Amino acid sequence: MARNLITDIVGIRVGHAGDANLGSGVTAVVFDTAVTASVDVRGGGPGTRETALLDPAQTVEGIDAITLSGGSAFGLDAASGAQAYMREQGRGFHIRDAVVPIIPAAIMFDLLNGGDKNWGRYPPYRELGYKAAKSASVDFTLGSFGAGLGATTATLKAGIGSASALTPDGITVGALVVVNAVGTTVIGDGPHFWAAPFEQNNEFGGRKWPTKISPGDLALRAKGGPAENTTIAVIATDAKLTKAQCNRLAVMAQDGFARAIYPVHTPLDGDVIFAAATGSKPLEDPHYGLAGLGMVAANVMARAIARGVYEATALPFPGALPSWRDRFGRS
Repeated sequence: MARNLITDIVGIRVGHAGDANLGSGVTAVVFDTAVTASVDVRGGGPGTRETALLDPAQTVEGIDAITLSGGSAFGLDAASGAQAYMREQGRGFHIRDAVVPIIPAAIMFDLLNGGDKNWGRYPPYRELGYKAAKSASVDFTLGSFGAGLGATTATLKAGIGSASALTPDGITVGALVVVNAVGTTVIGDGPHFWAAPFEQNNEFGGRKWPTKISPGDLALRAKGGPAENTTIAVIATDAKLTKAQCNRLAVMAQDGFARAIYPVHTPLDGDVIFAAATGSKPLEDPHYGLAGLGMVAANVMARAIARGVYEATALPFPGALPSWRDRFGRS
């Protein structure tokens, strides 16, 4: 794909905003026109906004943007900032003269990463959400930016990852993910990613699988305690899908989490995947077509997760976790 980013799907833009001293930030996924969307929540400690309306039984059919944020529950304010920007653009759900931008959101925990979280009365995430939405573009950076600024895994710094692919039917699938997992994305203490079998064009170092996986490599490596984690993501496509089909796409994309993070969906994570469909290309078959789309989505999500760790840089705070490149070099 041209960029190997979620923005290879026409009509999707991504923007970041962050504060280096805070050690946290926001990423906004902005849609040029309202898109069909749903969500799947697997982690035991999620933090979300506007996910109930993404149920296929609910009335609202289209959303305008999605925000992913650090800051734990404070980060849910990011959607209000993005909503303010989208309202300025005249975007939203129209009810006579009223316009209400529909912006679901998810957050992850990065409050104990060494940054200065003494922000006073109001947290900064609303303004960061506004800036992230306003800066949205088809080109954006991976690693320690936006919502990925403060993200970590059990052993390494992590961040924003993205990847894309074409299905045999010519449908584009793209993933965007904030990797902040309780577990690891690498096998044992080495450089090899769990997602290695799905790598394309050495996009996360080309290390492939190790020659042997030992019992020690399969031991639990976990960070922190309750609520200190969560991987949050968007899987998108230019296929024409219903809300119910978007929900199934999000469910299948969760397999990408399992292929790239060990362990995953724990009681200490709040793992969430949003699925969005811009609707420009029909599926050839509503069942087999969706099955194939979900298969590709899981692979793309696994690749995006590994890229989010591979591209990250360590925070400049005492005791901060090293990046993959700090430990293992460029490739």
